[in-house]
Amino acid sequence: MFLHSLLTATDKIIGIKTVSAHCDIPCKIYDPCSAQIAVLTMIRLVDLIEELNAKEEKSLNDQAQLIRLTNEKEEHGAKVKDEIRIIWGDYIKQPQIEKHPNVHELVHSIMLQTSKAKQHVDRAVTVKLLELVNEFAEIFWSTKGVPTFKAVCPYPPAETVVYPKLDPV
Repeated sequence: MFLHSLLTATDKIIGIKTVSAHCDIPCKIYDPCSAQIAVLTMIRLVDLIEELNAKEEKSLNDQAQLIRLTNEKEEHGAKVKDEIRIIWGDYIKQPQIEKHPNVHELVHSIMLQTSKAKQHVDRAVTVKLLELVNEFAEIFWSTKGVPTFKAVCPYPPAETVVYPKLDPV
């Protein structure tokens, strides 16, 4: 309490400049797997929405489930955009751009495809988004000198994902 009063009085006398900052601490911990998992979740949610839609009659619980599934699909779409934008904006610099001159266009395509996936309940649209995010992951890992491989994820929706090939410890 005393410190607050002291700072307030000092501010009135000399005028302490107000600053603001985004949490851009250079932790250098970037990984596109969060975006990949978010897209896989979107695909799975589309599958579940389509299962509900196939029912001839929908109970009140089914309708409530549809709302929850749709909301989750929207949230995971926002996460895809956030994760890709953070890596693109904070990590991708001139050396990476020189090696991968298409990265800006790819990120823009991911943003547009994510919007399309959020707007529609269309598995093909979300699978296309996964392909774009996988391409981004390949670029990301190549900038780190880490080879990648593709494998089908071991859970629904069982789609192909790019993984880093990490050396065992």
